[in-house]
Amino acid sequence: MLQATGIYKKYGKLEILKGVDLTVAKGEIVTILGASGAGKSTLLHIVGTLDKSDAGQVVVDGINVSSLSAAKLSAFRNHRLGFIFQFHHLLPEFTALENVCIPAFIAKKGKKESQVRALELLDLLGLSSRAEHKPSELSGGEQQRVAVARALINNPALILADEPSGNLDSENALSLHSLFKDLRDQFNQTFIIVTHNEELGEMSDRKVFMKDGLILSE
Repeated sequence: MLQATGIYKKYGKLEILKGVDLTVAKGEIVTILGASGAGKSTLLHIVGTLDKSDAGQVVVDGINVSSLSAAKLSAFRNHRLGFIFQFHHLLPEFTALENVCIPAFIAKKGKKESQVRALELLDLLGLSSRAEHKPSELSGGEQQRVAVARALINNPALILADEPSGNLDSENALSLHSLFKDLRDQFNQTFIIVTHNEELGEMSDRKVFMKDGLILSE
């Protein structure tokens, strides 16, 4: 599903990634662990095409994303990747249903088709009764589940999560971690998760440890 090879990245004179190799199989849940500044989020952003490496190659689902034009890269990101962040990035003026539909609308899918799919996902995540509520009317755990539904709406090949439980209490964090496993089991989804949460690491299929811009061990 993912092959990242020889990934280097620096900002100015500061080297962030120093030749990282990472392979993830389809249907695998991989967590990337390490202290702040290890390069975890930078690697995730490069894999997710939100940033470009200075050297190296990223292949996702058989496509070399390193060679795509900006327009094709944007389309690839929308259709093939799902993102879940620590801060939910829900648009406050829209309902939960509308927030989930946004990536589908960007992909030029029909309104009815998108809403039906969004409602299916919200129901799957236990939020069908909250579909017409705006983010300010939802709890932190509910907002994060809306963000998960939004990440899933275009049936992405790969889901990338950056500290997804960082703003949740322990009960909601555990619920979110269990949800990732359920989604993998039900839909054969592939997850790469950056986290400081050791418990989430233990629930994954494989843990990858980073330090000073390098993968130390798996």
